[in-house]
Amino acid sequence: MKWERFSCLKEKEVINICDGKRLGFVCDLEIDTHSGKICTLIIPEDGGKWNFFCKEQAYFVPWRCIKRIGDDIILVEVDASDVLVTDE
Repeated sequence: MKWERFSCLKEKEVINICDGKRLGFVCDLEIDTHSGKICTLIIPEDGGKWNFFCKEQAYFVPWRCIKRIGDDIILVEVDASDVLVTDE
């Protein structure tokens, strides 16, 4: 099993294999505190900064949609419109 640090995940670009679209870079994670497992990758749309003070859109990609984590990219298989969430 290969271990990855969050700092390494943040440096990898997320690509949707359904349409070849570049979703961006991971900025945060949702974790199940009971199991300790990662549930969701959070990727700000258009390279924006995700924080509590900005109202922006981000992709919330479920962990089960990850197909491969490579040296430079993370390949996911999602319908981008289904995982795009607006912070309002």
